[in-house]
Amino acid sequence: MSLTEFDSTLQRLGQVRFALLRLHKALLDGERLDYEQKHGRVTNTEFFGLVLENSQFAWLRPISQFIVQIDEALDAKEPITMDQASELLAQTKQLLRPIATGSNLEQKYDQAIQRDPDIAFMHAEMMNMLIGS
Repeated sequence: MSLTEFDSTLQRLGQVRFALLRLHKALLDGERLDYEQKHGRVTNTEFFGLVLENSQFAWLRPISQFIVQIDEALDAKEPITMDQASELLAQTKQLLRPIATGSNLEQKYDQAIQRDPDIAFMHAEMMNMLIGS
């Protein structure tokens, strides 16, 4: 492994992290809109509590936790290794699988992609970043 290859992988991980944050926000916004249509408007503080505790938002928690995992790896005292960075990229690809008959996350993610063209576009961008992971 060359230093250039390692730098490229770290740069790609940073780009994936940023794209994942954007995607996560769009998914949260979509769930918030759905929730508010059924239950009425909520404040940002109430929304934060819903994201943490309400079952409607449970499918998004693995994505939230994974973003934290990437952040911890990038901010660790010990520098991240090429293998760790590559594994995080591969895990991102595994996490973001839209499958209509899959797990709750996979089903809800598939529905979000079908419902919102912006999310579909973000998903496509993410998958392009992850080619080869």
